[in-house]
Amino acid sequence: MPETACAIQRQIAPAGDPSPQTCLQVARQAAILAVTAADEAMNAVCHSRAGAAARLEAVMHAAHKEAVAAEKWADRAEEYADDPTLPNSALLYCAREAVDHAVRAQSAVGVETTGTDLRAELERKLTATEYADRETERRREGAEREAEERAVTGMDQENRDQAARNRHLAEGHVAELGWTAGHVRVLEAAESGRLYWRDGQARQAARHGVWKNGGRRISRERTEALFAARFLVVVPQEDGTRVLTPTPMGQAALELARLHPAGLHNSDRAAYESRFAQVRRRHKCRDDQKSAARVLPPLDSSARKLYRKPLLLTEQQARAERDAVDGWEDEGGYCPGTDTPRPAAGPAARPAVRIILPLHRHTAVQGALW
Repeated sequence: MPETACAIQRQIAPAGDPSPQTCLQVARQAAILAVTAADEAMNAVCHSRAGAAARLEAVMHAAHKEAVAAEKWADRAEEYADDPTLPNSALLYCAREAVDHAVRAQSAVGVETTGTDLRAELERKLTATEYADRETERRREGAEREAEERAVTGMDQENRDQAARNRHLAEGHVAELGWTAGHVRVLEAAESGRLYWRDGQARQAARHGVWKNGGRRISRERTEALFAARFLVVVPQEDGTRVLTPTPMGQAALELARLHPAGLHNSDRAAYESRFAQVRRRHKCRDDQKSAARVLPPLDSSARKLYRKPLLLTEQQARAERDAVDGWEDEGGYCPGTDTPRPAAGPAARPAVRIILPLHRHTAVQGALW
């Protein structure tokens, strides 16, 4: 999304403050007044007599100094206007500084201080009509920005903020896991519901529920390490197959690793050395440190508490439709003589159908996978 001069229009000033466009215009006009005053001082030096030359040169240098400062603040205001992350107060500060330097330049030269009129423009209070127009514009620009962000991300403001927090968490915690891309692949196989353990080997079934026809082999060592660190849990099947699925901590760690793949290590050796650096203690013998480094550390507790999976707008809509159907049935369902409530849907949408899924209580199997 381009952030050029149009970004100024998206930054609507708070009530009572001049608009960003007004601040820009005032700052540039102040710079012009200061330069004009400095030019007049220079012309005076060029046409001065010998006796007054020293005094006029001092005035010229003072005016020139103020003109340079005024132009600097006007240029800075234009830079700030193109940065949507800065508050509107930054533009107002630049404009006030430019006006102050323009007034000092005019005062030094001895011309009329028209810069004070610009200062009054910055301090002028909005009328009720201007305030109402400003609020209307602010709401309109806010709605346009939100629509653009939703179209790009598919999420509302709350979930976009959560996604940003998740990225920050990932940058701070993924490297501490001591994982390689192979650990991520094991968890992704478990997330698909097709990772199982049979005859001392981890495999990924070709289809969910087909456990006896082999499947692709998955790293036994990484699977055991993730299971021992409680990133995976075993769900026994009726035929004796042990299906592996991510625990809540494992799912959160997987999502964070996807957000920050740069935090994964290039090799098992590099991952081991990273874990060894974390457990290294002077009072421990080296063999104990090596044993500790072979064990995957858990995801940091603060990351587990702060991580929340952001929801897309489509997911929120589907959840709202399910909640509407569930609430209707909980209240007694169809009642003769009344219309059946239906979730809002487009003209081409199919009628909502409730899908009831069986509930399972999964119990983690402690000890070794075999």
